[in-house]
Amino acid sequence: MEKTTERLIFIGLAVIVAVGGYLWWKRQEAPPPPATKVEAPPAPAPAPAEPQIEHPIAQAEPPEALPALADSDAAIRKSLAGAVGEKTLDELLVASGIVRRIVAAVDNLPRPKLSQKIVPVKPPSGSFVVAGTGDAAAIGADNAARYAPYVKALEAVDTGKLVAVYVRFYPLFQQAYRELGYPKGYFNDRLVQVIDHLLLTPEIKGPIRVAQPKVLYEFADPELESRSAGQKLLMRIGVDNAQRVKAKLREIRRAVARSEVAKPN
Repeated sequence: MEKTTERLIFIGLAVIVAVGGYLWWKRQEAPPPPATKVEAPPAPAPAPAEPQIEHPIAQAEPPEALPALADSDAAIRKSLAGAVGEKTLDELLVASGIVRRIVAAVDNLPRPKLSQKIVPVKPPSGSFVVAGTGDAAAIGADNAARYAPYVKALEAVDTGKLVAVYVRFYPLFQQAYRELGYPKGYFNDRLVQVIDHLLLTPEIKGPIRVAQPKVLYEFADPELESRSAGQKLLMRIGVDNAQRVKAKLREIRRAVARSEVAKPN
């Protein structure tokens, strides 16, 4: 009886070992589990394209030697005298920082504020003329006379000669524009944009009402007051003056918006 029991135990152990070995062998033959798929990193975003120049300025080849931007006032004034006149320059144009002032003023005309510190011309004489008081206050008809010397001088400018000076000194205008914080900008494109913006200034017939909430006068109409500094200036100088300024701006635009291939300097 004991031998029979031992035999059964031995057979049971043998069966267990055999089954265990079979299972181990099957595990060795089983295909490995699929590898975890690793997602490829996304492709880097393409570098932004260089801004397209819409209105290139054609430079002479090779370009004429120009003074450094910081030392350009004398050369600019001398060249402008042929287009504007020496007397007009002395009466209206500031003496220093001419190129930088022109560039900064142009860039700021479509913005809400334009500081007199960056304007390239001297301020008009006299004070802002207002007719009436309280809710009836409006820009006085005589206010337009304060701007007459500027409009007259602008109309007298030989547009061809003025643009020739601009083209000759364009590398300095471009340098001053980039110094403003536009490392890839093109100043002539900005100039054309600003002219187009000014040409959209509404021409208001009749008195323009103003208010004086603090020290300075503002347009009483919120829509007019929300306009840019450049457009408000054109409305403030009177309809006739504004029309004459716009006519000269159209001449200048035609001259500087010609599409000729050139590279910014």
